Amino acid sequence: MSSAAPIKATRRISHGVRSSREDTAFRVISYLLMIGYAILVLIPLLTVLSRAISDNAAVNAGRVGILPVGFQLDSIRVVLLTGQFRRSFLVSLYLVVVGTVSCLVMTALTAYVMSKKHLPLIKGILILYIFVMLFRGGIIPDYLLVRSLGMINTLGSLIFPRLIFVFYMLILKSFFESIPESLEESAKLDGASNLRILFSVVVPVALPAIATISLFYGVQFWNGFFDALLYITVPRLKPLQVYLREVIAAGVGDLNVQDLMLDESANLSTESVQAATVIVSIIPMLIVYPWIQRYFIKGILIGSVKG
Repeated sequence: MSSAAPIKATRRISHGVRSSREDTAFRVISYLLMIGYAILVLIPLLTVLSRAISDNAAVNAGRVGILPVGFQLDSIRVVLLTGQFRRSFLVSLYLVVVGTVSCLVMTALTAYVMSKKHLPLIKGILILYIFVMLFRGGIIPDYLLVRSLGMINTLGSLIFPRLIFVFYMLILKSFFESIPESLEESAKLDGASNLRILFSVVVPVALPAIATISLFYGVQFWNGFFDALLYITVPRLKPLQVYLREVIAAGVGDLNVQDLMLDESANLSTESVQAATVIVSIIPMLIVYPWIQRYFIKGILIGSVKG
């Protein structure tokens, strides 16, 4: 017995050392992979940024890579002073604010109802939602529906057909189901209505989940592109991503730099202006993301709270 104890202790120590080495190797490999992925993501962004601020002659000569050659901000100034860019920027900002609030309200109301399993036919309705999420009618039926509603060339065509994203609704429903029923029962004893319970009791408790869903909706509306191509033909209603596509496809000609009365506009490089448009378009998300990145982590964990 006395000789067996040191042997077991030695085995535990060797096993602990081996596990520690495996954990260290796993962490090193994980960090290397993440660093490599970050580099792959940053290289295109740094290349575009270099073209936006490099000298026009260097850009035209193709001498600009990851690092800028020279320095100038004329391209960015031209983009910011372009009337169509400002209009498209405001359109995208309107879609983010109004669209996110509208979608969040409808998603929260639907998720709250779907979380009540005791309601009649609730399982059948949930199956219909899941069926719609998996199988859609397609582009042509969507277009015919929007046209029949008279929403072509209106910003409503970019909001109302997408009021509820079923996947986000299921995430929010899962979070609502994890909230103790005693909170709602105590509110009902105080005479609160269902809407009052939702907005005064449930929503404050589910604020991390709601913030995550609102973030997802906001990014979705800011990056919205395809719906605008289908339903918007008026230039003053085109969102920023559609304008960015037109600038990249057509070049400086559609920027109307002659209206800016800038002497340096005649010497601007097409690639420099295109790159500046891309950089200015992503600045809002680069500013907002550091403040809300923690909600992405919470959003990953929300669906695992309760099935």
